[in-house]
Amino acid sequence: MATALPKAKLVIGDRQLDSGSRGTIEHINTTTGQAQGEIPLAGPSDVDAAVAAARAALPAWRDMKPFDRAVILQRFAAMVEDNAERFAKISVVENGIPRTSWAGMWPRIVGWTRYYAGWADKIEGLVTSTWPNDHFEYTVPEPYGVIAHIITWNAPMLSLAMKVPPSLAAGNTVVIKPAEFTPFSAQLFVELALEAGVPPGVINVVPGAVEAGEALVRNPGVDKISFTGGPVGARAIMRSAAETLKPCVFELGGKSANLVFPDADLAEVVPYSVGFAFSNSGQGCAIPTRAMVHEDIYDQFLEMAQATIEQLPYGDPANDDVLVGPMVNQVAYNRVQAMIEEARSSKAGRFLTGGQAVGETGHFVEPTLIADVDPNSEIAQKEVFGPVLCAFKFRTEDEAVELANATEYGLSAYVQTHDLDVAQRMVRRLHAGTVYVNQAGPAYSAGSPFGGLGNSGFGREGGKAGLEEFIRIKGVGMSIRV
Repeated sequence: MATALPKAKLVIGDRQLDSGSRGTIEHINTTTGQAQGEIPLAGPSDVDAAVAAARAALPAWRDMKPFDRAVILQRFAAMVEDNAERFAKISVVENGIPRTSWAGMWPRIVGWTRYYAGWADKIEGLVTSTWPNDHFEYTVPEPYGVIAHIITWNAPMLSLAMKVPPSLAAGNTVVIKPAEFTPFSAQLFVELALEAGVPPGVINVVPGAVEAGEALVRNPGVDKISFTGGPVGARAIMRSAAETLKPCVFELGGKSANLVFPDADLAEVVPYSVGFAFSNSGQGCAIPTRAMVHEDIYDQFLEMAQATIEQLPYGDPANDDVLVGPMVNQVAYNRVQAMIEEARSSKAGRFLTGGQAVGETGHFVEPTLIADVDPNSEIAQKEVFGPVLCAFKFRTEDEAVELANATEYGLSAYVQTHDLDVAQRMVRRLHAGTVYVNQAGPAYSAGSPFGGLGNSGFGREGGKAGLEEFIRIKGVGMSIRV
């Protein structure tokens, strides 16, 4: 496994540095709990140098013919696709993503990278007025400039694919700050971009802790911030960004509800609900961690879900049959275990299975099902980000909607019914940025916008809306001599 990890570096302009101004930290293998390799940590001086490199590279990249930029990005997308196995091995060791979860993630990663490569030469302005005869007005789309991408640790490669390609397609340059313990996907991603012909300085990478992120946000050379993480981090970024009035786009946490109506086919719904809830070991923002089931089928759902969960294969994420791997690190493991124990001690619900630490090495948590959960409990309200599924019973549509919307989050929601009227009513009433009906998602389709409401963030990633996050519109009025 050790050979699957590239050497982590800072990438600043045309330089690749083995160490940062804040030294190095050990990378801990999530499966074994053992140290494996070193990660350089960027400090404020490194971040400032990366932003300066991005600004220096901006004019040439911005002014390149869009067709030429598209050719480079299409070549880059092909190289990403050709390196599927390298990225898979890195992800398994980097943060413990099971290969089964990766298999579902990978087509989306390739899709996002290819999709935005195709947009580079199709960005258009509009003629907005042609009256009177001696005057007309139009719009000019322009890149923001330098974009700071602060990416998540739970699926760094997916986060990169959702953020960086649209930024580059629009003519921006970027500085990427991976989480300090998961920089390896970004390292290979940038190496391939440079090999594909993206000029040095257009993409820069500064792995680092909170200090590096703060320096990036505060730097006046950064024009916009794109952040995937939690509400606490987002609020800190907004406070710092306010100093220079930087716009932000945030993709934050979730506590997604999965509403199962009595006409749903449980033979389909239960495997979907369980498999999805425990994919990537529960470490996903859009995962449906709250199963809200109609009272007529509630007991049957629980019986089937418990049996399915108790058969879930967990263990080494490198094994092709494992669905549930380890938590990303000791901190995450401790947090998940603490939330489970709090739910148990406060009698927040009825534990049907799981809830224990497993294994003598690594950061493994047993897949857990809790029934009859108190909607006001911590386990019902806060994002666990681990292998825990909470079940609730409802009687009416109104009660289902009230339960589903009773959190601070609003990222995704799921509806299982064959009644089109019910589905349409739920789509309109659920407080979520995206609603998926009948095992439809999340597809993370490159052509569809994805994002949240409330404490799940604002702005969109995906589709034309995701591209437009990195474009500014300039209005022009022009008089004509007639």
